[in-house]
Amino acid sequence: MSGRAWGVLLVLCGAIFLEGIDVAMLNVALPAIRADLGLSTGMLSGVVSAYVLGYGGFMLLGGRAADLLGHRRMFVSWLAVFLVFSGLGGFATEGWMLLVARFVTGVAAAFMAPAGLALVTSNFPEGPARTKALGVYAGTAAGGFSLGVVAGGALASVGWRWVFFAPVGLSALILVAALALVRGTGGERPSGGFDLAGAFAITAAMLLMSYGVVRLEHPGDGPGLTVGVFVAGLTLLGLFTAVERRSSSPLVRLGILHSAPLVRVNVAALLFLAAFAGFQFLATLYLQELRGWSTMQTGLAMLVIGIDTVLAPVLTPRLVNRFGNTRVLFGGLVLAAAAYALFLPVRMDWTYAAMLPALLLLGSAFSLAYGPLTMAATDGVAEDEHGLAGGLLYTSIQFGTALGLSAVTAVSVAAGTGLDALRTALIVPVTAAALGAIVIAFGLRAPATPNGPAQPAPAEAAATV
Repeated sequence: MSGRAWGVLLVLCGAIFLEGIDVAMLNVALPAIRADLGLSTGMLSGVVSAYVLGYGGFMLLGGRAADLLGHRRMFVSWLAVFLVFSGLGGFATEGWMLLVARFVTGVAAAFMAPAGLALVTSNFPEGPARTKALGVYAGTAAGGFSLGVVAGGALASVGWRWVFFAPVGLSALILVAALALVRGTGGERPSGGFDLAGAFAITAAMLLMSYGVVRLEHPGDGPGLTVGVFVAGLTLLGLFTAVERRSSSPLVRLGILHSAPLVRVNVAALLFLAAFAGFQFLATLYLQELRGWSTMQTGLAMLVIGIDTVLAPVLTPRLVNRFGNTRVLFGGLVLAAAAYALFLPVRMDWTYAAMLPALLLLGSAFSLAYGPLTMAATDGVAEDEHGLAGGLLYTSIQFGTALGLSAVTAVSVAAGTGLDALRTALIVPVTAAALGAIVIAFGLRAPATPNGPAQPAPAEAAATV
C-alpha cells in the first residue's frame, strides 16, 4: 500500500480505537465517578446504559445514512460530535449531565462506526489489500477494548474526569487528519427521497429493544414492564418491515437479510461479544471485589488480552488468504470457548500464572475472530450498501455486549454471592462462544484451495461466508 493509503487506514483505525478505549475507560472509572458525584447504583448503571441506548438505537439508521449521505461526510461530522460530547462529560457535576453526554456520544458512535468501516472497504480494493487493511482495522478495534482498561485505570487514578478529557485530544488529531486524507465515498440519494417513516420506526424499535436488554440486568425489577418494552419493540420492528416492503426507496433493503452467510456472521458476532463482555465483567469483579486488586492491577492483568493488537494485523490476513474467513473465524470461536472453560475452576488462591493461559488464549481468539467477522460483514455486499452492512455488524456487536452483561449479571444474582455465584455465571461466556462456533460451523462446507480460500461459482457464492 502507498503512504497515503497507510495514512487513510491509520486515521480510520484511530477512530475505531477511540471508540473502544472510550467504553473501556469509562467502565473502569465508574467507582470513582460514583464516589465523587454521589450517584446511586441506578444512576451509575444509567450512565453505561445511556451509551448503549444511543449506540444500539441509531446504528442501523447510521449505517444506511452513511450510504445515502456520504461515508466521509458522516464520518467527519459525527466524529466532531463525539469529540464535543466526550469532553462535556468531563465537566459534569450531576448524574443527568453524564446521562445526556453518554447518550449523545453513543449516537455519534452509531453514525461514525459504520461509516468508518465503509470507508475502509471502499478505499481498498477487494483482495489481499482489503484483507490486510481490515486485519489492521479489526486488530486496532479489539486492542482499544483491552488497552482501554489499562488507560482507564491510569487516568482514573489521577482523576476520573480525565477519562472524558483524554479522548478529546485524540479525536481532534483524527479529525484534522481525516479532513486532509480521507476521500469521500457513497452519497447516492435515492430518487424516491429519504425513507423517514422507516427511519423513525427502526430507531424507535432499536431504542426499545436496547432498553429491554438493559433491563434484563435486574430481572426482578418490574418484569411486566420489561416484557412490555420488548413487545413494543417487536411491534415496531414489524411496522418497519411493512414500511420497507412498500417503500420505493427503503432505508434497509430487506433482501440483504436473505443471505445466510450474512445472518451467520451477525449471529456469531453477537454471541462472540456477549461472551467477551460477560467474561470481562466477571473477571473484573473477581479481581477487584473478591481478590481486592486495585484498578491499575486489574488493568495490567487484563493487558495480555491485547496480544490481538499485534497478532491480528500480522497473522490473521495470512490465515484468511490461506484458509478463508469461515475457517479462521471458527478457530477463533473455538479458542474463545476453550479460554472461558479454562477459567471455570477459578479459586481464591489462584496466582496470576494460573490465570495467564486463559487470558493468552482469549487474546489469540480475538485476533482470529474479530478480523474475519469484520471482513465477512461486507463480503458479497454491494459497495453502496457497505454502510448498511457495517450498521448490521455493529448493531449485533452492541446488542451482544449488552446481552452478555445482562445475562451474567442475572445469573450471578440468581446464584447468590461470592465465588460460587461467579463460577456459575462463567458458564454463560462458555456457552455463548460455543454456540457461536456451532453457528459458523454450518458455513464450513466450501473447501479451501492450497493458496487461498475457496472460489465458489457465482451460483454458489451465497452459500459460503
